[in-house]
Amino acid sequence: MTDSHDRLERLDEATAALIDARAQALPSEPSQERPADRPLRVPRHVAMIMDGNGRWAERRGLRRTEGHLEGMERLREVVKAAHEWGVETLTLFAFSTENWSRPGYEVAVLMQVFRRYLDRAADEAKTSGIRVRFVGQIDRLPGDIVRRARDVEARTARNDQMTIQIAVSYGARAEIADAARRLAAAAARGEIAPEAIDEEMVGRALWTNGAPDPDVVIRTSGEQRVSNFLLWQAAYAEYVFVDECWPDFSRAVFARVLAEYARRERRFGGLTAVPDAAVSDAAVPPARVRRA
Repeated sequence: MTDSHDRLERLDEATAALIDARAQALPSEPSQERPADRPLRVPRHVAMIMDGNGRWAERRGLRRTEGHLEGMERLREVVKAAHEWGVETLTLFAFSTENWSRPGYEVAVLMQVFRRYLDRAADEAKTSGIRVRFVGQIDRLPGDIVRRARDVEARTARNDQMTIQIAVSYGARAEIADAARRLAAAAARGEIAPEAIDEEMVGRALWTNGAPDPDVVIRTSGEQRVSNFLLWQAAYAEYVFVDECWPDFSRAVFARVLAEYARRERRFGGLTAVPDAAVSDAAVPPARVRRA
């Protein structure tokens, strides 16, 4: 695998200082009080494609990097809301395998944003109650970010109030291919029989092993495509597309999205709606296929 980070450009001092200042200004831990705006029906697992940072900035005559900085602030607001509302798992599509092809300076800004987020997460690990895990081709990231990520994972491993999965250097096709290679290798070693490979076994071989499948996938910026995100896991998920770019995805917009989710009936190919509790507590029969 190539070292993608070797092509990163060096940040100018002003941009680096601005990222540091934004990180320091982020809000602290979520409140323990039950919020008045809590949606009536809260999904167990929310997945988000955080799209539109660059377009948000360009529409305002700003550099694309300004959009990523604003997006970092929005991330904290959304995590705070999800935690307070009782979401168990929040998966965030932060950086795709395809994003490595973006201009080097923009990638460098994103890497610096990751560093500051990880530093803040490490500082809050003991008090936040939030577990943080990373899924994707993590080893493609700069070495210091890999070390920070593993440190945050270790520090938060016992936290049980909520889990945040950060999909970074992530692509669903690569994830599925990796699972197939590992299952094939196990079969070649005689550890499993090829005919024994089923959906449950494939799910355990994915990078997201241990997390429930998403109930709802949200994409910002008005685009309506899945962009190689959780292709296996989201087979039965509801999709909600919003026009707001990620930096405009406020707590109020988040609540509106979950209200839309609450109005939907999830039938999983059957004739009757399946309650969220049944979806969370029991595996969906393999024969059921979510209607398009």
